[in-house]
Amino acid sequence: MTSQNEKAQLFHSLHVSGQPLVLFNAWDAGSARAVAEAGAGAVATGSWSVAAANGFADGEQMPFSFALDNLRRIVAAVTHPVTIDLESGYGETPAHVAATVAAALEAGAIGCNLEDSFPADGSLRDPADQAERLAAARQAADTAGVPLFINARTDVFFQKPAEAHDMAMVEEALRRARLYADAGASGLFVPGVIADSLIARLADASPLPLNIMVMPGVPGRARLAELGVARISHGPGPYRGAMQWLTEAARAAMG
Repeated sequence: MTSQNEKAQLFHSLHVSGQPLVLFNAWDAGSARAVAEAGAGAVATGSWSVAAANGFADGEQMPFSFALDNLRRIVAAVTHPVTIDLESGYGETPAHVAATVAAALEAGAIGCNLEDSFPADGSLRDPADQAERLAAARQAADTAGVPLFINARTDVFFQKPAEAHDMAMVEEALRRARLYADAGASGLFVPGVIADSLIARLADASPLPLNIMVMPGVPGRARLAELGVARISHGPGPYRGAMQWLTEAARAAMG
């Protein structure tokens, strides 16, 4: 059986600029197994989907114990590397983030997302404060002896509508990326950005492999590869699609 460390090393190796790893985000053991059987290289959870599937709103409204139990079931259901969306780290302090990451590692995760916005209102944290939180996460992984892939998510592009996005926002994301890389992050996740020119600049200048999320207006997989993206996440899209199918099928059955 492949060890946790081997899975972590494999997951790192799958992040290649121009040959993006595609993560079709799952929300439970069944969806994880379905994604794995489709040929995925790895399995990733999405916090919005996991929360919705369990009757909660996103933004750390679901108890962390629920997320951990869900993670354990997913890890047991597939042989693939599993990365978990830990939102903002489920805690006020770097020490809390470290404890959250340690628990996820113990449950079998080999990667995690940690975002730089406050769950209460989506506003951005001070980048130096976020770097401390990421450094604590890295220390927790080092203590556990697992080369955890820490995907540092920056929510710069969620602060304004897409039509207001500009190169100044790119430079702010890159400023944060440099701090996050120095703190021990493994990847840069920039959800919300959709314009080719902005994505190209991010991919070219980021010190970390770039992760883009699929959403309306985002270029297709082939174009994202051309732009130098290393990872493509589907976020809540798979869950929403599955639930839309279920609703329509139920309506037809009862009609």
